[in-house]
Amino acid sequence: MKWSRYTPFAVALGLLTFGLAGCGGSDGPKYVKVSGVVTLNGKPYPNAVVVFAPQGTKENTNPGKSSSGYTDANGRFELKIQNEDTEGAAVGSHLVRIMTKGSDITIIDPTVGSPDSGGKARKPDPIPSDWSATSKHTFTVPPEGTDQANFDIVSKKR
Repeated sequence: MKWSRYTPFAVALGLLTFGLAGCGGSDGPKYVKVSGVVTLNGKPYPNAVVVFAPQGTKENTNPGKSSSGYTDANGRFELKIQNEDTEGAAVGSHLVRIMTKGSDITIIDPTVGSPDSGGKARKPDPIPSDWSATSKHTFTVPPEGTDQANFDIVSKKR
């Protein structure tokens, strides 16, 4: 049997491929379907953005990608992995942020503002800030997924 000088490289490549095939994907995050309903003061809330950001741990420093979805007229949402068309969210604990879609857009209202602000005023978001930028709300996605990721938000702004 004649060995070429490339044989050790071919053997190493074969072992590497075999090794990767044996552990492929099982160490990465698992994504499952997640849906639910957002209510504001007891009523379904349309046009909200729901964001799930997976929380890492010392044992799991790569918990997966964030997921998001928009609520429909009945307050119902389904999460999709951000920047992908894949439905769901990573299994595990998530920081949850909810805000009104487009609430960060400024609107021009000539009756509000000062000359130096150009007459711009922010449309207030009826969802309290403790659900958006400063959120500490969490939700744990179970391994089998869920259609019960429900959030009842109470606002003093009525």
